[in-house]
Amino acid sequence: MADNLKQKLEKLIELADRVTDTPEEPIPFKQECGEIKSKTKNLSALLRKAATMTSELYLQRPMQLIIEQTEDVLNEALSLILRCRPNTIKKRVFTVISIAAFRKTSSELENSIGDVSWLLRISSPNKEHDCQHLIIPSIALIDPIVALVWELIASLCIGSQEDRSEAAACLVSLALQSDHYGKIIIGEGGVGPLLKLMKEGNIEGQNNAARAIGLLKVINSVVILITNASMLCEQES
Repeated sequence: MADNLKQKLEKLIELADRVTDTPEEPIPFKQECGEIKSKTKNLSALLRKAATMTSELYLQRPMQLIIEQTEDVLNEALSLILRCRPNTIKKRVFTVISIAAFRKTSSELENSIGDVSWLLRISSPNKEHDCQHLIIPSIALIDPIVALVWELIASLCIGSQEDRSEAAACLVSLALQSDHYGKIIIGEGGVGPLLKLMKEGNIEGQNNAARAIGLLKVINSVVILITNASMLCEQES
């Protein structure tokens, strides 16, 4: 998984470089193009950092969503920059480039910067987890609980014994609140890390994990889930 992820990140970095390396020319919208390039440069720096720690990035689903979204916005940024070049404008007399297009792309670049920053943060063993002030990536704005579940699963994978126990307790709380939340926990791959905690955690962590598994009503389906679910913490074994 790590090698495949690194290849995808390297592809994004190459795409970002194409945006930032476009020659500076006396073109219309020079200021707007400069802003697009500046934000792309910031995004590229984060992608390069992520590429150096692929073995530490555990959450496959948000990673895939972020990669897909980032690729789309970088392609959009490149297309916009190229459309502003003088030779392109001469060939396409009737092409209209609006300020709104720059604003949209700039906003989407900011979202991608925030999403990659979020992914790097939750992949750090030393992160501070705060359920009261949850940072929600743009890929989870439709259902913010998904972002919380992702963060808790990350804590189950790379946190200290205390952090893992606390994360399992938070998942218990979510499962008690709503069956919908329980389905999110299962769907986002929370079962594997909970089973691992049941086996390897401290007493409190094992108890919290066992309670979460029970609330998720998967005890009778453990074998199926182990077979089908991605064991996000395998790299820590």
